Amino acid sequence: MNPDLPYASRRRFLGHVSTGLMGVGLTQLLNRELSAAVSGPTIATWHPGSGKPHFPAKAKRVLQIFCPGAASHMDLWEHKPMLEKMDGKPLPGEENLVSFQGKNGPLMRSPWPFKPAGESGKQFTTMLPHMAAHVDDIAFFHGMTSKTNTHGPGCVFVNTGHPTEGFPSAGAWTSYALGSLTDNLPTYIAIPDIRGEPPNGKANWSNGFLPAKHQAITMAAHQPIRNLRPPREITSAEEKGTRHLLDFLNEKHAAEHPQESELRARISAYELAARMQLSAPDVSDFKAEPEHIHRLYGTDSPNDLKAAYARNCLLARRLLERGVRYVNLYCASRASGVDGLLNWDAHKTLKADYDRHAPVFDQPTAALLTDLKQRGMMEDTLVLWTTEFGRMPTRQEGTAGRDHNPDGFTLWMMGAGVKGGTSYGATDDFGRRAEQNPTTVWEYYSTVLHLLGLDFERLSFYHNGLDRRLTDVHGKVIRRVLA
Repeated sequence: MNPDLPYASRRRFLGHVSTGLMGVGLTQLLNRELSAAVSGPTIATWHPGSGKPHFPAKAKRVLQIFCPGAASHMDLWEHKPMLEKMDGKPLPGEENLVSFQGKNGPLMRSPWPFKPAGESGKQFTTMLPHMAAHVDDIAFFHGMTSKTNTHGPGCVFVNTGHPTEGFPSAGAWTSYALGSLTDNLPTYIAIPDIRGEPPNGKANWSNGFLPAKHQAITMAAHQPIRNLRPPREITSAEEKGTRHLLDFLNEKHAAEHPQESELRARISAYELAARMQLSAPDVSDFKAEPEHIHRLYGTDSPNDLKAAYARNCLLARRLLERGVRYVNLYCASRASGVDGLLNWDAHKTLKADYDRHAPVFDQPTAALLTDLKQRGMMEDTLVLWTTEFGRMPTRQEGTAGRDHNPDGFTLWMMGAGVKGGTSYGATDDFGRRAEQNPTTVWEYYSTVLHLLGLDFERLSFYHNGLDRRLTDVHGKVIRRVLA
């Protein structure tokens, strides 16, 4: 027996093991490099607030128009001929329907006729003649569904992807992911209606658990920016010295109380507000706007509510063109209005309510879209129209109004990367339930994030033991509405 054989075998064995381990390590390194190559440099190196998306974006800013009160889809956006045919008859299969406010009566046709609009020939309500001019640019989501039939949770759900308060709004997520487009204006601004805040108020534009700086700053044309320029008797040196002292005291307090992140965010917000008001004092000064723009929007309308909303629409355009990343524009306010004067919540007198609301909304909103187009801004601006849920196709018993309906309604979008003149999904023949391609707000926002160059599954924030997302654990990009 060869005495060198065991030694040779051990040496050969150890050599093979060493080579094998090196091979495993080399494989891991090669796999890592291959993964990085496949992912691409933007995804591999992406971090929130860098101003860079996960992948090339179609849109770089968002205008979200919100109509609180649950605007009726079958009266505004989705034509239902069967409602006209069966007006006054029971809803088949739900003859004894009980909804949010009680028992429902028979089917009720829309009080406004529909007619073809645009080159697409889509049936569009005659209630909104100015908006009809934009039908070929809009992608309608007609099969939307909600998890709640109550205004407050419904508004919060559509704005944040969750029906309870405490979660970041879509604007806050966008601010967190992409950061600011300008140093002198907020990244995210909410413009409440002159009639008040929407249901659940500031929860609709909250930062939730994201850093406080991502909450929207509220601004409106009826709340003009104050002039913060110092009085003439205060020299620039004195003003500068005062600012330095204030900075020193703020930093000292922040260092002694590091847990007070809200304070630092508030200080940052006030500093931004000061920069904004000192460097852009004309942001809400409409005097420089030519007369034809004022006529386009209707800022001089004898209807005070329409004039106020028109000025907010003009303010939205001025903010977007100056670099605000995300603008929330509200048309109408909280629920429980007196005789429907405050919002789209038409429980008793649908026609009378919407005859008041439609002129307020129609011309200014259409003018804002036209203005964005003629300035070339629609090429990289994504416009969203949202409401919390829809309305029933039936009358509420003993009334001429419609009750809440979370089972089917319409949202829409237009602008950068959107295939206009399209419709995705549909409710049934009466508008009662989403029947074709039922869609959730999570899928809607998956598509929004995609147009912003963001992967909805990658955009997350670790909170309370979970990686939270705008789309929760759901989501899907609706590619049929992409250009």
